This record gives sequence, C-alpha cells and structure tokens, in this order.
Amino acid sequence: MEQHHPHPFTSPVPMRIAVVESNILACMGLERILKQLIPMAEVAVCESFEKLVEKRDMEFIHYFVSSRIYFEHAAYFRDRKGKSIVMVAGEMSVNGAFTLNVCQSEASMIRDLLSLRRLGHAHGGITPEEEHMPAAVMPEGHDTEGMLLSPREVEVALLLCQGYINKEVADRLNIGLTTAITHRKNIMDKLGARSLADVIVYCVMNGLYSV
Repeated sequence: MEQHHPHPFTSPVPMRIAVVESNILACMGLERILKQLIPMAEVAVCESFEKLVEKRDMEFIHYFVSSRIYFEHAAYFRDRKGKSIVMVAGEMSVNGAFTLNVCQSEASMIRDLLSLRRLGHAHGGITPEEEHMPAAVMPEGHDTEGMLLSPREVEVALLLCQGYINKEVADRLNIGLTTAITHRKNIMDKLGARSLADVIVYCVMNGLYSV
C-alpha cells in the first residue's frame, strides 16, 4: 500500500498573511511566491486598507503592505511592528520596519524573503508557527546521499542560487558551457522546477544554501 508523506513544513495551525497593495498583479505575484515558500499559509489579498480592516476578525502573522498604504496608516502598522513588511521600489529603508524590494527578479525576492525570516529570528519576531518555514541554514559539509540531485548537480545548483549565469558556472567548475547547461536542465527536470526560484527553495529547504 502506497504511503503518503505530509509536506515537511505542514502545520495544523493556520498561518495567515495579508498582502495590502492596490496593484492586483503585484499582489498575485507575491501571493504565489509566499505560497511557494509556505505551502500551508493562507494569503489574504487586500487592494486597500479598508479591505484589510474588513478582515478584523482574522489574525495575521505578517502584513506585506505597499509603502503608500503604510505611510497613510502608519499608526496601524507600527502597532504591528515585527509583523509589517513594507514593499518598496529599490533599496529604500523605512524606520522601524522591515522592507522588501519588489523591483527585482523572482529569485532575488526569494532570497530576500528568506533573509527576512532570518532577521525575524534575530529580533524575536518569528512566531511558533513560522518554525515550520524553510530554515536558511548550511550545515558543515553537504551530505547529498538520498537527495534528488547528484553531487555535481548540487554544485551547479548552489552557483545558480548565488546568481551565476551558465558561462560563469562552467568557468568556476572547469566544465564546458554545454555541460553546464545540461546540468541546469537536469536539475530543473529532477526538481520539477518552473524557475530558478524553485531551485533556491529546494536548496534552502535541504540545508544546502544559506541566505
């Protein structure tokens, strides 16, 4: 009889995240990334502050909020310090709040979101429920036994996580460009990855890559 194993980060505790942004396309993109990182999360998309207030009976572990809405309702979000993440364009900082640059590639945003989790730990802002999220930890040595990827594919995947392009991967590993491209294709196929972001998530979840 076939056994079904639960997702390693499945939690019986509801994890609700609010995305407060008037740009619906941006909301949908962030919602997809968040669900990719935290499969058990419930993401509530609110196109205005008023829509968020209507959900007053829901408790959120995090609020991803546009900078405009954040500053228009600063008192509300500052009361939720540690839970509010301001979505900004570029390397902008907001006093007293975490920020997320939304003007970057999906892979870079994945790295930033995982870094935010690490910063949350450092500031005591991680809830017990979030302990089920992928940990950005790299143990001593990389034991690839039992993993989907071969040792060489892990080397390639780690370089891809760091932002190296195919030619740079080939140069660093002293292999041909065609070989590097083949390794990348095999990695994507084995992981069922749709984008580099999926590869980053896999490496982090398996303790191969830290942010």
